[in-house]
Amino acid sequence: MLEPKSRYYSLETATFTTRSGRTVAYKRRRFVDPPSELLTLSEVVPAEGERLDLLTARTLGDPEQYWRICDANNALSPFELERTPERLLRIPLPRP
Repeated sequence: MLEPKSRYYSLETATFTTRSGRTVAYKRRRFVDPPSELLTLSEVVPAEGERLDLLTARTLGDPEQYWRICDANNALSPFELERTPERLLRIPLPRP
């Protein structure tokens, strides 16, 4: 049900059965490697007003991979990175 480039794609699907007998499927928790353990492709300072999806398209070739830059910069939300203009951002080497 998830696209192969989704950050949740490779996570195991588990099930939970409620008291009423209904089975609910869910993805297991995603653990993120510390940024220091990610290989860095480059470091960039976004252009003034550049959104993270545009920066990701420019650096990784796919705007939907913005979550990789969030992971590499210890940000839970892309908006955290956009709030600090002229911040040097680590661009991680994509993993297979």
